[in-house]
Amino acid sequence: MFFLKKPSSTEVEQFISWQKDKPFSYLHQGISKNKDPLDYVMDHNRIMLGSGKETFLRAVKAIKNWEMFNFSWIKLCWPDAPIKQGTTVAVMAYHFGFWSLNAARIVYTFEEFGDIEKFGFAYGTLPVHAESGEERFSVEYHHKDNSVWYDLIAFSKPNYLLVKLGYPVCRMLQKEFAKESKQAMLFATKPDSQVF
Repeated sequence: MFFLKKPSSTEVEQFISWQKDKPFSYLHQGISKNKDPLDYVMDHNRIMLGSGKETFLRAVKAIKNWEMFNFSWIKLCWPDAPIKQGTTVAVMAYHFGFWSLNAARIVYTFEEFGDIEKFGFAYGTLPVHAESGEERFSVEYHHKDNSVWYDLIAFSKPNYLLVKLGYPVCRMLQKEFAKESKQAMLFATKPDSQVF
């Protein structure tokens, strides 16, 4: 959904309320677990955030606070939305002189222990979203080398004719999102970060 001026909090709330009971806009909920759907474009991005258990705990906290959306042209509505299955959110973006709202719902969450600890979730697109597909956000703590990673996997395809026509621009925005999301997580997990 497009706007010529920034949507108000009331407009965002109405948008989320309107989308929260809608079905997903794609058939393969959970595809980000398998990594092999044939009819989607897959993007996989990773960045090492640092090392040690404290860094991992800051990374988990950052995911819970949606810090991976904390940059200039994107806003998650709302950052206090709980990370649990069924939570519906809106992603507000400002690009090319206009605003857009895109709806998504958390499909699953996960927390794993062992040699590699993991925490994260995936959300899937709802009918009013430029793309159709799923995106998984997670952090990992590798005990073997003490490293901590942010991992971002997305499966997508255009949801509207307009998006198909402007697909190169859409791909540019997706790549920019991944780049800035990694930097936001890197910033949020620094030892002097205010997130923890």
